[in-house]
Amino acid sequence: MTRVLVPVAVLEGESVSTGLTQLLAPMDVTVLGYHVLPEQTPPDQARLQYEDRANEALDDLVAEFQQAGSRADHRLVFTHDREQTVVRVADETDSRAYAITGMTGPVERLLVPLTGGVAVDEILSFVAELVGDQDIGVTLFLANDSEQEGRDRLDQAAAVLSEDGIDVSTELAVETAPFDALVEAVAGHDAVVMGEQAPSLRSLVFGEETERVAAETVGPVVVVRRDE
Repeated sequence: MTRVLVPVAVLEGESVSTGLTQLLAPMDVTVLGYHVLPEQTPPDQARLQYEDRANEALDDLVAEFQQAGSRADHRLVFTHDREQTVVRVADETDSRAYAITGMTGPVERLLVPLTGGVAVDEILSFVAELVGDQDIGVTLFLANDSEQEGRDRLDQAAAVLSEDGIDVSTELAVETAPFDALVEAVAGHDAVVMGEQAPSLRSLVFGEETERVAAETVGPVVVVRRDE
């Protein structure tokens, strides 16, 4: 079963929307509860002070994912480096994707950008498993300078998902700044599934583009990791 890592600032009251728990129902989920410490605070000291409260909150979050249908567990980490921790735990748990939680009700339509150096086959495989038997439509988005080439790429990708019985539509942006076109396309979608556009999880998950997409949509953003 494919695993998705869901990092949560556990002691800051960060929550997970019902829409995200339902969306990830076909997946295994690891909720990563993290708390970033001041440089001078030893992690062991923070664990003694906050561990019980943090684990109670994580147990509640895990229960929400389990009630939605996921096989879920949790990790708790007190750290000085959030990015390093997320990358490490993603590797340790063999997580195929990472979720920026966002807030949404029931997810009825996903936006799936295919622009840039993303691994399209990996993204489509993940989306097919994620949607499964859920009544969720998918919009495949591509920004491309050539209209014919763009249409061909979108049609090929759409055919893959259609074979799995998924409701697929396509949206092509021609001669438009790719990121600006993507932000415009976010409207009308409940969540975004993006591919990792660089050789490491760190460069996209914590990079400007993913964070800007997350800022432009109230809903969750799921980043599919590149298979190294």
